[in-house]
Amino acid sequence: MSKKALFPGSFDPLTNGHVDTIQRAAKLFDEVIIAVLTNTSKVSLFNSNEKIDLIEKSLQHIENVQVISHVGGLTIDLAKDLEITAMIRGMRNTLDFEYETNIALMNKQLNEEIETVILLADEKYRFLSSSLIKEVARFGGDISAFVPKVVNEAIKEKYKKLN
Repeated sequence: MSKKALFPGSFDPLTNGHVDTIQRAAKLFDEVIIAVLTNTSKVSLFNSNEKIDLIEKSLQHIENVQVISHVGGLTIDLAKDLEITAMIRGMRNTLDFEYETNIALMNKQLNEEIETVILLADEKYRFLSSSLIKEVARFGGDISAFVPKVVNEAIKEKYKKLN
């Protein structure tokens, strides 16, 4: 049986921290599925199709990664439908710890067959968040060190159109 992992997130935008987590997960699992979720509590910079395109372009060097969209429904149900072995979560700091612990415990109650694997963020990415990236970019700051090149270009283009 192959070991499949699901890495869910809004990825708005994909950061180098996300890429690092995905690369590390890809070494641990036979297949990693990136599920682009729609976060209804946030206004997205990119639509789902744009995010998928940017993620695929950013991760084309990793063979065992697939990107899908997931709208509505519980992520744990998606994991069951995809025959996932583990949910991948990244953790940057103590704020993430409490949130991720609660999500993992709820998921375990809903489906005890699927484990949550938490990968600690590399020290150089611990401060990164998609929200922070968007804030810096919106005011013309240089985000090239924090996101893949294709994402950087897309963000610049998006803010050029919005301004």
